[in-house]
Amino acid sequence: MSAISAAEKVDGFTRKSVRKAQRQKRSQGSSQFRSQNSVIELSPLPQLKDASTAEQQELFCQKLQQCCMLFDFLDSASDLKNKEIKRATLNELVDYVSTNRGVLVEASYPDITAMISTNIFRTLPPSDNPDFDPEEDEPTLEVSWPHIQLVYEFFLRFLENPDFQPTIAKKFIDQKFVLQLLELFDSEDPRERDFLKTVLHRIYGKFLGLRAFIRKQINNIFLRYIYETEHFNGVAELLEILGSIINGFALPLKAEHKQFLMKVLIPMHTARGLAQFHAQLAYCVVQFLEKDPTLTEPVIRGLLKFWPKTCSQKEVMFLGEIEEVLDVIEPTQFKKIQEPLFKQIAKCVSNPHFQVAERALYFWNNEYILSLIEENINKILPIMFGSAEQLAPFKTKLIGTGPTVGTLHSLLHSTSAADNDLEQLWQFSASRFKTCPDLRLTYR
Repeated sequence: MSAISAAEKVDGFTRKSVRKAQRQKRSQGSSQFRSQNSVIELSPLPQLKDASTAEQQELFCQKLQQCCMLFDFLDSASDLKNKEIKRATLNELVDYVSTNRGVLVEASYPDITAMISTNIFRTLPPSDNPDFDPEEDEPTLEVSWPHIQLVYEFFLRFLENPDFQPTIAKKFIDQKFVLQLLELFDSEDPRERDFLKTVLHRIYGKFLGLRAFIRKQINNIFLRYIYETEHFNGVAELLEILGSIINGFALPLKAEHKQFLMKVLIPMHTARGLAQFHAQLAYCVVQFLEKDPTLTEPVIRGLLKFWPKTCSQKEVMFLGEIEEVLDVIEPTQFKKIQEPLFKQIAKCVSNPHFQVAERALYFWNNEYILSLIEENINKILPIMFGSAEQLAPFKTKLIGTGPTVGTLHSLLHSTSAADNDLEQLWQFSASRFKTCPDLRLTYR
């Protein structure tokens, strides 16, 4: 490890930029190197399309076995001939499984799963950047992707083939196989995670006996992420899969599903990396509420419990999720949470960060939320007035009587939100108060 100069010790930004430059130089060379000690020369086998029907099955298995050979992609100049033979063979296998019927006989399943396992299952290398930020840093890409991509393509065609038989495949695609598959979701390569998402979704749909196990292991990954590591690259992809799974849950919801929502999904909002997967997380939460509206109260109270105290970016995300929840809430459930919810919204409206205040005011642009507020106006507006004393000085000049309306007016104009939005909200609120006929407003 190189010594840190005196200038770098003083200037932390310089030191960080140097480290980042070093990471970028080796960003393409961090894949797990797994080639065998002795490399065997590959010989091109006859084309499957040229073989007779009787010979095709044996040739198919031979090609699968040939593709179990691994090569060193860190050395781009080594084994070029063998790498090309394997690439061409994998391409041929993908095409063969995609366009032919009757090729997936029981005898081929061991060779198929062995080839897949040999190529994709490996120990992922440690990250070069423990503080990896997807928005700023380049991901470490898998250097053996030219082969691994084709293996994933073949795997998908295998699972989607009309002749695929889960009763035979379950001998090989078992719990151990699924565990290894889930571990790969921590890959930094987004291309691999995208393939894994589709593969796991297909497995979940075809192997009924593995469904509970898959849900449990995803649950364990999330708990480990929340309370131990705070790092896992594939959280967003796993949440996308869960969104589809939750959508298919039967009613009434099982206790384990409700527990997963309250003990796993809600606490995930505390994660430092929430921005990387918040859209998928919010979708899962809303899916639960559409299935069972009675979960609305505990969900909103859970979100209020974990509401960010110092991070404005996360507050904006929470407000967006609350709006999604309110879009599907039932009026009876709204009455149960209106008081604690609008106390928090009132704090957000008076937040000194203009994006938080602006996002909170956007609730009044939502027609359904507006209708809920109208039905409970006597409860909600007094709550909104409560924070007015702590707001910035008025941005408007209020002339006339009507202190209640004046307080609301200063509340709405204490942010940097667009004048049109404020005017719409102001007109709605002012129309609810008939006690101030001589109210006159002039804008500076």
